[in-house]
Amino acid sequence: MADRHIDEISGVETTGHEWDGIRELNNPMPRWWVYSFYATIIWAIGYAIAYPSWPMLTEATKGMLGYSSRSEVSLELAKAKAAQAGNAERIASSTLDDIIADPQLQQFAVSAGASAFKVNCAQCHGSGAAGAKGFPNLNDDDWVWGGKPDEIYQTIAHGVRHAADGETRVSEMPSFAEMLDPEQMKQTAAYVVSLTGTPSDPALVEPGKQLFADNCASCHGADAKGSREMGAPDLADAIWLKGEGEQAIINQMKAPKHGVMPAWLPRIGDTTVKQLAVFVYSLGGGE
Repeated sequence: MADRHIDEISGVETTGHEWDGIRELNNPMPRWWVYSFYATIIWAIGYAIAYPSWPMLTEATKGMLGYSSRSEVSLELAKAKAAQAGNAERIASSTLDDIIADPQLQQFAVSAGASAFKVNCAQCHGSGAAGAKGFPNLNDDDWVWGGKPDEIYQTIAHGVRHAADGETRVSEMPSFAEMLDPEQMKQTAAYVVSLTGTPSDPALVEPGKQLFADNCASCHGADAKGSREMGAPDLADAIWLKGEGEQAIINQMKAPKHGVMPAWLPRIGDTTVKQLAVFVYSLGGGE
């Protein structure tokens, strides 16, 4: 007791701890705080007994209430699937036009198709379906194979240049490296650029127009607006899949790049392909 130290300013006994002349006051915690602390301990013990909590070698303790968040999630998923089953069955038995004409069914198909797109299509076409170099933008109205619901379905279901599918979309641009000399390619590229912009040398446009008519119009059309039956893109809309500019056009003429899209029907089934077709159609570029 003789060693007790009382702080001169506050009159409170100190703990006996001292550091660099600083002493710690021995103020007890407020009773309400102490009781709250005891309550949390009791609550934690009760929680550990009632719910899964203690990790074991292979699993956690089950808890007296037998609660499982995994089971709860599984139950919610089962309820969601049951609620969706009716709409999924209706989509499976309906045509695309019927799905689009039914507001409720269309909304369901667009929502389901958006989810399927993120899983299967976003890797190439982007999360917003805006595409990238070599991968078409699905938001615009430039369609190589057609933008009607049935045409979109056909492309998704059977792919493009997917050798394993007998109904796949097929088109192939030949190499003009041995048909045209470098100057003729420059002239042709200048003409194509002139359809939507200004070529580097306007004098090349007129001879390029004739070369285009002789070598390219059979697929791309006399007006260069393309042919969906042949999978030839529109060259007069300023939308470029493989690259923009005269040099990009020349490169494509020399060594054409042909993309491949897998056939999704065997992978994800008819219902999901329909949902994807309705979703892509809903993006605004559909016809």
